[in-house]
Amino acid sequence: MIDYEQQFKRPGYDVDAQRGALATTFKIVYGWMSIGLTLSAVIAWYTAASGLWKTVLAGPGFYGCIIAELVVVLVLSAAIMKLPVWVACLLFLGYAALNGLTLSVVFVAYELASVERVFLITAGMFGGLAVWGTVTKGDLSKIGSICGMALWGLIVASLVNIFMKSSGLDWIISFTGILIFSGLTMWDAQKIKQMAENEGTMDATAIRKLGILGALTLYLDFVNLFLHILRFLGKKK
Repeated sequence: MIDYEQQFKRPGYDVDAQRGALATTFKIVYGWMSIGLTLSAVIAWYTAASGLWKTVLAGPGFYGCIIAELVVVLVLSAAIMKLPVWVACLLFLGYAALNGLTLSVVFVAYELASVERVFLITAGMFGGLAVWGTVTKGDLSKIGSICGMALWGLIVASLVNIFMKSSGLDWIISFTGILIFSGLTMWDAQKIKQMAENEGTMDATAIRKLGILGALTLYLDFVNLFLHILRFLGKKK
């Protein structure tokens, strides 16, 4: 764990610049994350309510959206520092829009009241986990590593259960997913704080780019946490 208290005191380190970068990064991260979630929710609701999901997600359309989402995430993760800020913003919004299309099945499969209740539960959990990851002085990297490895096992189990259709395994997957993304939320929040604390010497463009990447990371944590809680507690139509 980096000792940031000592880092702030080292000669030549501008404490005011560091604090300003920290506040700016948090505004960008949680601001863009909120915009992304709102955009996804509006598109998901409209796609389901209008019946457009039958056309958009029919046949190869659903898989096309999934592939496009993966491409956007890979591009942002690997090349964000080489992209202009406006391109990074558009890619993030494009990802949120595509994810809104695929998430429309949530409104089709589950009762609206159930979706709203689970969203509030997820928001409360996510907020508490993110705050803890931000303020704790403990090193969460080990938790993050364990959750990252467990995520691959969760993906394999989910693929297997597509064919097995086991309700018991589905319950285990849902519960395990909640634990995994809870851990990842804390870890990612801590990483974003550490990233921001090292941005005292970065220019505004670099801070905005890293803020967008942080927003994407926490957006993914929130959505996956929401989906697993919904599978665990949601009431289907």
